[in-house]
Amino acid sequence: MERMIETILLENGINCDFDRVHVDWCPAKLIEHSVSHHEAYLTSTGSLSVSTGAFTGRSPENRYIVDAGEADEQVNWNSKTNKPIDEATYKRVRKNVTRYMSQRRHLFVIRGYAGADRQYARKVMVVCERAHQALFIQNMLVRPSKDELEVFGRPDITVFAAPTYVCSRDRDGLEPAAVILDMNRKQIVVAGTGYCGEIKKAIFTMMNYLLPIEDGVLPMHCSANVDPATGKTCILFGLSGTGKTTLSADPARLLIGDDEHGWSPRGVFNIEGGCYAKTIDLTREREPDIFDAIRFGSVSENVKLDRKTRAAIYSDSSITENGRAAYPLDHIERVVESGTGEVPSVVLFLTADAYGVLPPISRLSREQAMFHFLTGYTAKVAGTELGVKEPQPTFSALFGEPFMPLDHMVYAYLLGEKITQNDTRVYLVNTGWTGGPYGIGHRIALYHTRALVKAAQDGSLDIAGYRHNDVFDVDVPVDCPGVPRELLDPRGTWDDPEAYDKAAADLAAKFKENFEKRYPGVDLKSMTRER
Repeated sequence: MERMIETILLENGINCDFDRVHVDWCPAKLIEHSVSHHEAYLTSTGSLSVSTGAFTGRSPENRYIVDAGEADEQVNWNSKTNKPIDEATYKRVRKNVTRYMSQRRHLFVIRGYAGADRQYARKVMVVCERAHQALFIQNMLVRPSKDELEVFGRPDITVFAAPTYVCSRDRDGLEPAAVILDMNRKQIVVAGTGYCGEIKKAIFTMMNYLLPIEDGVLPMHCSANVDPATGKTCILFGLSGTGKTTLSADPARLLIGDDEHGWSPRGVFNIEGGCYAKTIDLTREREPDIFDAIRFGSVSENVKLDRKTRAAIYSDSSITENGRAAYPLDHIERVVESGTGEVPSVVLFLTADAYGVLPPISRLSREQAMFHFLTGYTAKVAGTELGVKEPQPTFSALFGEPFMPLDHMVYAYLLGEKITQNDTRVYLVNTGWTGGPYGIGHRIALYHTRALVKAAQDGSLDIAGYRHNDVFDVDVPVDCPGVPRELLDPRGTWDDPEAYDKAAADLAAKFKENFEKRYPGVDLKSMTRER
């Protein structure tokens, strides 16, 4: 084993028989070990199927950022998603976790890059106690070449993942799980939770801290694809249920990535080397790329299996609604192998407006784009218990607030600058309801949304011109190929125009109220980066 890795482990308190530390094992060896040591099963398609135990999703209440040192002065401590922890507690937890890892029969080390563009990438080393975790992170990081591994050296980011270590209030000061990010040391500890998404999102959060400060790069929780004929890149933001995965998997375009990207002066690059897709109700008919990617080399989490056939039952949510599959990008046919693309010509903000009042598409100015970026709106449909069917607004700043540790304005400034510098066109796309709210109107047809997105991407949406919507302060296209004109004006799709006016005014007021509460005194039109 490389002396460098042994030194790093010893420096962090992992002192064991290093013959039991398995470095950069190939997927086949990791799968063999995982099955033979009863970590997982093989499914009928060859995917490794695992249960993550009590935690089947992220646990925000157990995630912390170390509040110590100069680096942490940059953290937005006003955000409820950034919970501080003192340095002494962090050192105690790390010491206890690494001492525990020293006693494991097997440890796995995976090295990779966070970032497909090596100029902005960070070298990452993950030390974990289970083989399926190693396979997961090997899928999610950008894999180094053989030559890159030979000169890998010290990692920029180090992760210690011990899912079977249960934190104790008496021993650690925390319980029962902990995800701790130390921005100064660029270290991450994940303990007490087997949900692999915690590792992925912790690395992404670390990158979201480093890229703006050290490189002037805008990190984004978005998908990205490219037109193979023109090379033009499009990025798509959107919260859960807005259609980001569906719309980015366009058969006429090549996928750069589906979740985490950076926007640098050189263009867009995928921060990951794989995809981590939700599997609930997955079918080949609806999501053929994802369905066929879940094969040998992939990791399926918390997906119900048929006991006899070992076939995945994606419609069964008895374990969790958050079943997942992690697979490398090369499991998808139409991808950009380099994981990079040109500077975006188009940005799409996706929202599923269950109030049925937003236009199906509208073009945004730089200031409007920054407003909607900071707003991060979608609407979730409430449960139907007691007959309640009213939509509920959701605002997640930057379309990924839990993973953005800096002041939100840092990211907004970067977006505004890049839109201006690159003359990037930005659109707000409503993939939700029209003709009335949820329960009265209907969901905008996917083929109409696809036509609107295509027209935005190729520029044909701009040909007929726009009319201004005063309520939402956006520009709505007059015409779009393949889309009925009446659909473009949501007011005209309602049976009761006055009811529309009231609902639209109410949503616009919610936008304003949310923005003024989150960003008091901010004037987007006068915003410029402080030099």
